[in-house]
Amino acid sequence: MKNVNAVFQKQIKDTLKNKEIFIQFVLFPVMAAVMKNMVKVEGMPENYFVNLFAAMYTGMAPLVAMAAVIAEEKEKNTLRVLMMSGVKPWEYLLGAGSYIWAACMLGAFAFGLLGEYQKGALGAFVLVMGTGILVSVFLGAAIGTISRGQMMATSLTVPVMLVLSFLPMIASFNEKVSAAAKFIYSQQISLLLGKVGSLHLGFENIFIIGANMAAALLVFGYAYKKCGLA
Repeated sequence: MKNVNAVFQKQIKDTLKNKEIFIQFVLFPVMAAVMKNMVKVEGMPENYFVNLFAAMYTGMAPLVAMAAVIAEEKEKNTLRVLMMSGVKPWEYLLGAGSYIWAACMLGAFAFGLLGEYQKGALGAFVLVMGTGILVSVFLGAAIGTISRGQMMATSLTVPVMLVLSFLPMIASFNEKVSAAAKFIYSQQISLLLGKVGSLHLGFENIFIIGANMAAALLVFGYAYKKCGLA
């Protein structure tokens, strides 16, 4: 685990230098705080903006960050150097992935505090977000692995990110979109966050999120088998 910890620590230092990655972790919590305190509409559901931006954050921040980290280090040959130094691919992926997940979980906790959730509700809120973040990390790893550099990673990430992050918002205004969006994990995360105070997981929620997780792992497995890391 020494190499995993070294990669984890390296990612912390790199994030402090890389504003593009850093902003992914703070943008949506800040936007949620601003909208919650500045926009008051009669009849609006409680914590509407908190839950909306939390779902968008789940589909965007970990996906973009993970893809960008891997693609950048491939482009700069940092990954090749790490592999030559004795770091195994799984150690790098575990170190980088756990860092992205942990950093995003700080954002999830910030959303929970912003929504003023208490005890069990806060735990459920963070757990739901953590599950969605994990799926996004796997997808981001797949995109970063299959990309030859940062430009290619951006080209692949943007359309996926837009679908995952904005679909829950569009679905809340359009029933037809909502019917189709329910098969996407970010929409299921959005639905669960909306009822986190009385959270009850149904078979549909578990099955769809689980299927999305399995699909993300398969995509990553294909990307790794085809392209490798270095």
